Amino acid sequence: MRASTRFLSRLFGLYLLIVSIVMLLHRQDVLATVQATVNDRPILLLAGVLAVFGGLAIVLVHNLWTGGVATVVVTVLGWLVLFKGVSLLAVGPQGTADFYLVTLHFGDLYFAYAVLCCLVGAFLSYAGFRGRDS
Repeated sequence: MRASTRFLSRLFGLYLLIVSIVMLLHRQDVLATVQATVNDRPILLLAGVLAVFGGLAIVLVHNLWTGGVATVVVTVLGWLVLFKGVSLLAVGPQGTADFYLVTLHFGDLYFAYAVLCCLVGAFLSYAGFRGRDS
């Protein structure tokens, strides 16, 4: 495993584990925060700028489509972060709210999203901490 893949697997893995645990422990607070955030244009602008910056950094360092499942998952996550950032900058609050709350059914599928984050986080953490530099 490349050093960049190992590092990003650890970073994404631990981040997703922490976020998913918070999601599972504080459902009402997270839902209220998401509802407030998707309707706040300055917060969406800031989140978009940060996501574009982070997504670009990951894609520029780690645009690898071969080398194992963890490698591809890290690359896909980098592209998703970049896409999310661009969409937050390009789409207004109403479009963002519609996407998260209506299209993705965030409130209805909340626990499924939390469990998915937990599983991906556990996999990436395991792969990142188990892997060795190549």
